[in-house]
Amino acid sequence: MPSIAVKLYSVFFKFLLKHRLQTRIQTHVDESSNPYGVTTRPEESVSAANPSFTDGIATKDIHIDPTTTALSVRIFLPESSLSPPEQPEPKSKPRSSQRDEPKSRYDRRNSYPNLGAPTNDPRRCSFEGSSFRSDSNVYRGYSPLPKNSRRLPIILQFHGGGWVSGSNESVANDVFCRRIAKLCDVIVVAVGYRLAPENKYPAAFEDGLKVLHWLAKQQNLAECSKSMGSGALGVGAEFTKAQVQRHIVDAFGASMVEPWLAAHGDPSRCVLLGVSCGANIADYVARKAVEAGRLLDPVKVVAQVLMYPFFIGNVPTRSEINLANSYFYDKAMCLLAWKLFLPEEEFSLDHPAANPLIPDRGPPLKLMPPTLTVVAELDWMRDRAIAYSETLRKVNVDAPVLEYKDAVHEFATLDMLLNTPQAQACAEDIAIWVKKYISLRGHEFSY
Repeated sequence: MPSIAVKLYSVFFKFLLKHRLQTRIQTHVDESSNPYGVTTRPEESVSAANPSFTDGIATKDIHIDPTTTALSVRIFLPESSLSPPEQPEPKSKPRSSQRDEPKSRYDRRNSYPNLGAPTNDPRRCSFEGSSFRSDSNVYRGYSPLPKNSRRLPIILQFHGGGWVSGSNESVANDVFCRRIAKLCDVIVVAVGYRLAPENKYPAAFEDGLKVLHWLAKQQNLAECSKSMGSGALGVGAEFTKAQVQRHIVDAFGASMVEPWLAAHGDPSRCVLLGVSCGANIADYVARKAVEAGRLLDPVKVVAQVLMYPFFIGNVPTRSEINLANSYFYDKAMCLLAWKLFLPEEEFSLDHPAANPLIPDRGPPLKLMPPTLTVVAELDWMRDRAIAYSETLRKVNVDAPVLEYKDAVHEFATLDMLLNTPQAQACAEDIAIWVKKYISLRGHEFSY
């Protein structure tokens, strides 16, 4: 059973959440008057983006469509992306004598000699196309590093919050994404989708799909920029007049190419990861990716992770009956959240956004990517998530379930529970499974 502290915090959490939900239900919101939307709430504790490699991860925020919606992303870039890819040593190479100075393949001074120059040396950090300031450990990445720099898989992450709260910039989500980026050695793109009731269904789902198309666009623009002979990929680099004429810019004169992704991202190894209601978005985006097929090239969704998905249905499952008054998110409050999210004329617990088991939802489940489902023993939504996983396995989709004993909804992502051994173990378990599908060598220990 959860500790006394968790139980007390759950009571306080539910009281605040219920008050906020009821306030928003009573407040009339005209969606047409605010199509731009909101992606975070004033009461949310947010973490500022930091381009320096704090704890081995650099972050920055980008507005995908600043003139139309509030949709944004936060990119988490591991410092390992600056290292050259591992190269096998020649078998015929003799072992160095003890008097020889060893030369590590991972020694940054060997990879980028200028980093070893004195601070006042004009050659410091002047290697081609770079905007890396090692004196302050800030990586701008306005153009790719040397050609042999590592290209990392991309995890597209959707936060939780019951449709009406949560943020990709929240402190808890920032800590979780940093953890996943380090354990999986990937670039995490956390999506700041529009919240309800300002923007009801399908706004959040459309935002998730828009970011997937944006990833494809980024890679295509990067390749286009290379073919045009541009010497740099982003704002802040120095251009010649000829380069300025060739450079791809948007209506505001800013580069359309995201430099971190262009330099280090590999969209052909893309994983979707959704937390709570974000899992519903991830599953929707996965379905649309299957339907799009090669139209999304070069993006390829190779797997998805559904963490305690926000599934519900008209016919209650056993856990929905027995655990209806569970910790943090009980069934009554989740129903309020669904009422705020779904348009009044479409409200149904068997809505395609709510129930993954309704027939004719499309596409055929046998085409779905491998799907890892994480559930908590004390979560009333667990049984429907397990049933969805079982349905996928019946059509030969790799769809394991990780169930955690005495765990509650959002046990691995809630701010109070982030540092528990269970939360850490869950992230490690996810990393082990995900690496099977993002590894270039085909098994989880090769990456």
